[in-house]
Amino acid sequence: MSDRKRSTVLAPALVAVASVLLAAPSAHADVVDVEYNCQTPIGDKSAVSPIDIKAVKEGDGYKLTMSFQKGVSSSPIELGKGAMNPSAVIMADGAEKVSVPVSGPPNPEAAPANTPIKITDLSGTYTPKKSGKVTFTAGVLTIKAMGTTTTCTPGNSPKPSLELEVTAAGGGQDAPPPGSAAPGDTLPQTGPADSALALGTLGATVLLSGAAGMLWLTRRGRGPRHDPS
Repeated sequence: MSDRKRSTVLAPALVAVASVLLAAPSAHADVVDVEYNCQTPIGDKSAVSPIDIKAVKEGDGYKLTMSFQKGVSSSPIELGKGAMNPSAVIMADGAEKVSVPVSGPPNPEAAPANTPIKITDLSGTYTPKKSGKVTFTAGVLTIKAMGTTTTCTPGNSPKPSLELEVTAAGGGQDAPPPGSAAPGDTLPQTGPADSALALGTLGATVLLSGAAGMLWLTRRGRGPRHDPS
């Protein structure tokens, strides 16, 4: 195959690859060690788990998935399959500051007593209202099991696990405040221009009324004309 033919074949493929790369969201992810301080039914405990947060574009939003590489709490008794229900919040900051709730399925298998409990992947949807760069950081973790609740709070001010360039539906433009004009619109004037216009209209009305009165008086003053003959 000649070089010219090879270039003709490869050019559309290169353009397609470049288009995909340009359309892909700009993201930077890190696995971050998070030190969780947990308040459990049997006292305070702490543990460190590497946390990974990923994002996948879905419609107008992004599906966030939070993964725990180590367990952060344990139970003095064995937890049967499906006995534990985890949930958490992911803190978003940057273009906008919000908290994103995430949750996951119960433990798929029994957790032995006094053994760090593996947290299933937690996921939730983040729908941005503003476009720009947003960071995502692990927040409070909640574990419910056998009628008890364990709350684990990050104690080491962890850095973000994910930085993402997001695009809001409609461009994320802020709506104009009530009573303000949209671009291209003109609000009714209530200042001196209106006063001048109103006075001008009033003056014209008075002038026309005066002219009509003078005309009526002039005609009336003439009276009937008599023929001298």
